[in-house]
Amino acid sequence: MIITSFCWSADWETYDSVERLLAISEPSPPVIYENLVIFTADSSLRRVGIAFAHENFANTYWFSKLLSFDDRPFIPVKEGDVRPIFYTDSGIQFYVYQVPDHLRELEYRLVISGLWTTDPLNPLTRRDPVSGLNLSVLNLPYRPVRQPLVNSQGEGLYFSYSAPSGESISVAGNFNGWDPFMYELREGPAGVYSLHIPLPPGTYQYVFFRGGRRYVDPNNPRRIYARDGSAASEIVIP
Repeated sequence: MIITSFCWSADWETYDSVERLLAISEPSPPVIYENLVIFTADSSLRRVGIAFAHENFANTYWFSKLLSFDDRPFIPVKEGDVRPIFYTDSGIQFYVYQVPDHLRELEYRLVISGLWTTDPLNPLTRRDPVSGLNLSVLNLPYRPVRQPLVNSQGEGLYFSYSAPSGESISVAGNFNGWDPFMYELREGPAGVYSLHIPLPPGTYQYVFFRGGRRYVDPNNPRRIYARDGSAASEIVIP
């Protein structure tokens, strides 16, 4: 049995984003999901990085390999020894980028084995009139500007979540004993669910519930982690 295993960043740790990565069977054009973009490359390439024009190419983000561990038939080991784990190459390396809200497109370049180049999996390119370099271009879908979690009056929290229309989305946290049924978000406009909860100043942890699963807030990078490894979003009302 082959079970896919990998490391991910807390900035995009949601079930949907992980499932979308696992659904990619081979290197492909960038995959856009909500405020995330999944970039992939062939795992045979020695080292792949990505840099973005809106950051003046000041930061290079390196891809990680997507590995599978092979649950082979039982291998006898001596008492006290650790059974070896065998990893196999999925053929993909990847990077997941969380897009700033104000951007409507991404201009970027890849560095592959020490050489800067455009993305070979993205046919859309543009020549930079200043540097003369060719850049890869990714057009982003319209995303409504999100209201901040803490409003200017500090009168509670404003929760917002994006999902297909017609779903049931709720929020729970240390403010309601983690009850997933007490606070259901209301849809409007289509695909955007929101709810305001009056709360006094303090530190709050919360998660969204969708289809019986817990989701951290993809628009809030602040996380806390329980001993069992589960994550929750955290926000402070001053």
